[in-house]
Amino acid sequence: MSALPNILTALRLVAVPVMVALFVADAGRDGAQRWGALVIFVAAAATDLLDGYLARRWKVVSSFGKLADPIADKVLALAALGMLAVAHELPWWPFIVLAVREVAVTLGRLAVASGTVIPASKGGKAKTVLLNIAIGAFILPVAQEWVDTAAWWVLIAALAVAVVSGADYGGRIARAARAQRLAARADADA
Repeated sequence: MSALPNILTALRLVAVPVMVALFVADAGRDGAQRWGALVIFVAAAATDLLDGYLARRWKVVSSFGKLADPIADKVLALAALGMLAVAHELPWWPFIVLAVREVAVTLGRLAVASGTVIPASKGGKAKTVLLNIAIGAFILPVAQEWVDTAAWWVLIAALAVAVVSGADYGGRIARAARAQRLAARADADA
């Protein structure tokens, strides 16, 4: 049971190509495959809530989970935004903004990972929730203009939170890197 949170994280990664394949197979018909892509997306996004909850409740929070969980979130969101952009249902710029933010945060976390684990922040979690709501609404196969409008504004809010929380991560990563350098110097002087 202690491995279940990490298994859920891995399943989220496995769900991504299935979601994309269903979306592509639908070919804009808003049929069963698109509904399937939506179900896969919602289920995968729900595992993000469940794996973290179980890891904390069972006290099995792991360094792997702290690192892999946000990467799985990023892969899910970027794949979904990418498939929507390829299908001309969204412009490319939200994908690009988010991709730059996510790559920068991930590389920064990896750069300090040997000495410090940078856990998800409240801003990062808020970004993920808003992004998942927007993406789910965009995948939803209904032809209602108000759904697309609401999804667009939720996406804009998610991107704003992404930029602000990305700057926060940047500061946290810079402080961790500085602390590691100071510790290395102190060890070398000792």
